[in-house]
Amino acid sequence: MEESKVSFCTEDGSLQKLYDAAEQGCLENIRSFAGRDVLVEGGGYEKIWLETQPMGGAMYAKRNLEVALNNQLFFMENQREDGRLPGSIALIDGKVVPQYNKFQGFCFPDPALDVYYLTGKRREYLEELYRTLIHFDTYLWKVRDSDGDGCLETWCRYDTGEDKARRYGDAPDAWTAEYPPVSDTVPIASMDIMSFSYSARAVSAEAARLLGREEEAADWQRKARSVARKIREYLWSEKKQALYDRDKHHKQMPVLIHNTLRAMYWGSISQEMAEGFVKWHLVNPCEFWTPMPLPSVAADDPLFFNDPENDWSGQCEALTYQRAIRALENYGFYDLIPKLGQKLFDAIGDDLAFVQQFDPFTGRPSGIGPNGDAGQKAYGPSMLSVLEYCSRMYGVHIVRDSVVWGTVSGKSSVYEQQWNGHSWKLVLDGAKAIGYIDGKMRFESGRDLRIQTDLEGNITRTDSFT
Repeated sequence: MEESKVSFCTEDGSLQKLYDAAEQGCLENIRSFAGRDVLVEGGGYEKIWLETQPMGGAMYAKRNLEVALNNQLFFMENQREDGRLPGSIALIDGKVVPQYNKFQGFCFPDPALDVYYLTGKRREYLEELYRTLIHFDTYLWKVRDSDGDGCLETWCRYDTGEDKARRYGDAPDAWTAEYPPVSDTVPIASMDIMSFSYSARAVSAEAARLLGREEEAADWQRKARSVARKIREYLWSEKKQALYDRDKHHKQMPVLIHNTLRAMYWGSISQEMAEGFVKWHLVNPCEFWTPMPLPSVAADDPLFFNDPENDWSGQCEALTYQRAIRALENYGFYDLIPKLGQKLFDAIGDDLAFVQQFDPFTGRPSGIGPNGDAGQKAYGPSMLSVLEYCSRMYGVHIVRDSVVWGTVSGKSSVYEQQWNGHSWKLVLDGAKAIGYIDGKMRFESGRDLRIQTDLEGNITRTDSFT
């Protein structure tokens, strides 16, 4: 397998320190699972989780393709016969142990397809991914529509990775049975679980197309559209311009959660819906655009709770910052990416507080001791987010068969991505940006631009970050 490598040098001393620390921290989160290297979540989480590590592995492909591949394959290889994927995989007494007591999110289909492109477009990998996604989608519709209303359900907090979330009421944290628990709240008709199916079907359609199975591709695309229609008909509020889950009595749950942004990550809502949510809620300073943006629950919602201890009822999560990049890119909200990136850089700061949560009003990292010492360090989503925002703002990001270059204004810098025997380098200096491929200049531009090219450097699209 070809090697990949990134280097980044900037005259901004604080940013350089932050970047280098994130690089080193990610290296320290690599573990051997029965002789195969994976990137664990870190910060006290020693497992690979379905909600973070396929995505995290795909991001880390910039630096280590073997780790990126293993972070996908472990989930495929540990799929149950009934189609269920493990929500997490642990290493216990030297043995790989898949755990099926929650879904724990599903940031898997698109990252796994990204890794197909990055690791040489191997047909056998794509075939396995295709089978995995179809099998999981079949499982969802066989098991997770217990009341037959056509909307998939979440049965416990950990299904959607919303630890301690108050909106779940008396629901359990985890659940292993293939029938819903007895609860006043769950089963909940869920925008997240419906989006799991949409993402599985949409990527299955793309995989089928790449495999030359056009009729299957068209069929899976139709099936994905049917899920998107149900999401809009059943969970979208035209009046409120956001998605809302429904409780076990089919009543709309009124709490305004950030999870519409998650739906944008999975691509399960329309452009019109995304624009409505972003305009009315995401950039609203009373709701999600707080001084430190992206609380898990709108800051003015009655169920918002500013708990610093791993609680998805309020504080800003590094994992949300990690997912926000794809969510915003999917719908063309490129100008918000450097704004979020800078907020994250400032919050982590010179203390290098790579923590899980941040206070939405002060930006203060949670888990900081009375003497300023960080109780939690090396949380993977925090570190990977720093590296990814840097690639979008000041560097190079390979997206399947294209390349994204970011020329955000700032001090001079040089960012280079090596992959597949080639090099893509971006030099930023003053008001100018120059892109090189294999040492040859391919374009020159101004700053504050997002430039998309093919792998050879031919410009296909340019957008402003301002």
